[in-house]
Formats: sequence, structure tokens, C-alpha cells
Amino acid sequence: MTYKTRGTCSRAIEFDVTDNRVTGVHFIGGCAGNTVGVARLVEGMEVDEAIRRLEGIPCGANTTSCPDQLAQALKGWKAAQAGA
Repeated sequence: MTYKTRGTCSRAIEFDVTDNRVTGVHFIGGCAGNTVGVARLVEGMEVDEAIRRLEGIPCGANTTSCPDQLAQALKGWKAAQAGA
């Protein structure tokens, strides 16, 4: 899935979910050290746990961040699954 981010340096996040676990996270743009670190940390994590840990993290004066945007992307994925 590809999620277009809002309010961050990264432009999009690509990810997959397999057996309710986050896999293959790749941020397009953003600060490579941070985004690669976040991607590696959530690899294999259950979707709800990743959302719980990442949602609401700000970046400086911004109310969102790359981790928060990943949480929003995962929430969107969950909503799409519920509607399927």
C-alpha cells in the first residue's frame, strides 16, 4: 500500500501488512536516518501495536511526524480491511 503523507518532509510511505504484521516499510523522502530507523523498528510488529506506539508523535512544532504519519497510514489500512 502507498500512503501520501501530510505535514512531513516525507512525501509518501509504502508498506505491506502480512498476517496483521507490518512489513516492507519504505518512506519516500524525509530524513533517512529517522525514517529507516522507524521502518526497521516496526518490521514484524502487529498493526495495533505500531499504531499505539507511533500515533501522536510530533516533529518540532508540527503536530505530526513521519512516525505519526505511518500510524495514520496503518489506521487507513485497518479501515479499508473493515470495509472489505
